[in-house]
Amino acid sequence: MKIFVDTNIFLDVLFNRNDAVNVTRILNACHQKRFEGYVADITLLNIDYVAAKQTKNLRDFLALINQTFTVIGANNRIFESALGIDHNDLEDVVQYLCAENETCRVIVSNDKKFYRGKMEVMNSTEFVKDYLV
Repeated sequence: MKIFVDTNIFLDVLFNRNDAVNVTRILNACHQKRFEGYVADITLLNIDYVAAKQTKNLRDFLALINQTFTVIGANNRIFESALGIDHNDLEDVVQYLCAENETCRVIVSNDKKFYRGKMEVMNSTEFVKDYLV
């Protein structure tokens, strides 16, 4: 099953916040290839920007994400579609459309305001309960 993992999931692990135990289970399941994990290219950049001053060996963590997940990006068509959607977080909409373009089945995000379209968006606790228990 293809899943898209939002940036905040990785930050939850790095900063040991919000359900880091379940987040770690999800990331390990992707690493073990139980799921096909996808992330947006901006996820790696955002993690680097947010965590660089607070985390040692961040490049090793980013390398692990790059090895474990398929990194995908937006194109003109996706941005055109995203700009036509009324939502206050363009980044979320772009990530959603990238995941949809790759036919991901679920988006895992602990952002309560993450854009919700037709694809299922679950937080880490819900995902573990439904797919890893």
